[in-house]
Amino acid sequence: MAAMSTGNTSRADANRRRILDVALGELLRDPDASMDQIARAAGVVRRTVYGHFPNREALIGTLVDGAVESVAAAHAAGRDGVADPAEAVARSVLAVWEVADRYRILIALAQRSVTMQGIRDRLTPVRQVSVELLRRGLEEGVFASPLPAPALAYVQEQTVFALMEAVNDGLLASEEAGRSAAVTVLTAAGVPASRATELVAELSD
Repeated sequence: MAAMSTGNTSRADANRRRILDVALGELLRDPDASMDQIARAAGVVRRTVYGHFPNREALIGTLVDGAVESVAAAHAAGRDGVADPAEAVARSVLAVWEVADRYRILIALAQRSVTMQGIRDRLTPVRQVSVELLRRGLEEGVFASPLPAPALAYVQEQTVFALMEAVNDGLLASEEAGRSAAVTVLTAAGVPASRATELVAELSD
């Protein structure tokens, strides 16, 4: 009985993962994709999708949670072992963009259902790390800003969101956006534009 229960659980988990993977692909292709479309694409009946996610908002919220986990991991990997605050910020933004670019449409979509406050809440651990990194850079004179580190972290976060929207709206080429984001975040923190551009170019090569 226990083996059967375990089998059912693992099958349900596999179904859930498959639905999430397919849903992400469908929503990136068609932001208005319905639960019916997602069920058909996943090869399951609609009841199965609703068994895991009570509504479309819950499904999108779960996808956003996964996106935030990926962003947090990329942010950590980008700054890992880097002593210079400017380089750490640049590397983390470049790493985050590689992940965030995949979720651009999803973030825009989530703003309709999860709300920006919900997204900000999910990003709190990443922002807290950014605050400490920016605070250290300000104390060491690497950064220069009239803003305190917590406010500067919000500017950094919103800059990345704004550039994601710019790519979505066709105002910026996605292949340039990661470098643009890193340079913009550094200059917002007071790094001279020439130095920011040079540093990001070095890290991108």
